[in-house]
Amino acid sequence: MRNFLIKLMFALSLLVTPLTVNAQEEKPGLFINLTTDDTWAAAKAIMFAHEKSLKNGHPTAIWLNVRGVYLADKKRPSNVPGLMAESGTSIQDMLTNFMADGGTVIMCSACSQAAGLTKDDYIDGVEMGTYPVVESWLFDPTVKTLSW
Repeated sequence: MRNFLIKLMFALSLLVTPLTVNAQEEKPGLFINLTTDDTWAAAKAIMFAHEKSLKNGHPTAIWLNVRGVYLADKKRPSNVPGLMAESGTSIQDMLTNFMADGGTVIMCSACSQAAGLTKDDYIDGVEMGTYPVVESWLFDPTVKTLSW
């Protein structure tokens, strides 16, 4: 009976271990709602999304909406915010670097239309946000939302 219990415990441990490892590997995601075109606030939001969330293994998306849609307009030069002044990194550079590392930048379609902007006006890599795209991040129970 003792041998049977030891074998049973060993077999159960093999079944439970992969589940525990997978649960530890999957980190919750972050959905940042960025509504302003103020470059100081935007730089803080993008830096947090990139350096604190994405680079620590969390799936991360930035949803640019309201006036935030202007941040990714390639025809609109970005002020280099105080945080990035030494490096000369613009908001568009920050967004491009974030996407190059695997981050997602979603544009609000309705806000883009209201601002007179189309996908062609935006820097490369941004995704036009349809409701299903936004919904997939916003209502995912493993994703937290943070607003700027």
